[in-house]
Amino acid sequence: MLKVGLTGGIGAGKSEVSRLLVECGAVLIDADRIAREVVAPGTPGLAAVVDAFGADVLAPDGSLDRPKLGSIVFADPDRLAVLNSIVHPLVGARSRELEEAAAEDSVVVHDVPLLTENGLAPLYDLVIVVDASPETQLDRLVRRRGMTEEDARARMAAQATREQRREIADIVIDNDVPLDALERRVKDVWAELVRRARASRRAPQE
Repeated sequence: MLKVGLTGGIGAGKSEVSRLLVECGAVLIDADRIAREVVAPGTPGLAAVVDAFGADVLAPDGSLDRPKLGSIVFADPDRLAVLNSIVHPLVGARSRELEEAAAEDSVVVHDVPLLTENGLAPLYDLVIVVDASPETQLDRLVRRRGMTEEDARARMAAQATREQRREIADIVIDNDVPLDALERRVKDVWAELVRRARASRRAPQE
């Protein structure tokens, strides 16, 4: 099994790269999706969030009101740390379960938005960073996600810098390119991942 960490700044196009890797045959473990699952209605995770932040963070249907919670933690590092202390261990445990369920010869890609910020690179055999210029990120966030420019810039500023992400990268995928060029690059990267996975399986016997 080859364990790959995949990350990139908001608006860099990481989701598109993860989709293409799955098409190639990767097993995807999506930290954002798991983070939503572990605080779904009826979970211990949601109960812990309500204990910490109060019932005001619940929507009328009993689910987590993400925008409301976001407005609380985004402006207060201490509150964000409290939320992370609840959610991160749950996400980590579920990620390990999914990884252990994958076939021994799998290339397992962990899609982790804050991999750089949380110092998680050592957990993986290699790290792929999806890279795009700040101008491209801003354009995608405003045009495709409907953010205001101010909000988009604030979200970008709250993350690691482009340089910090590139420092931890074993492989960089440039996503300032048309989709067909991105697809070719991802296929080349996939071939490299498969080669490394095979080499790692042979290594103990040599």
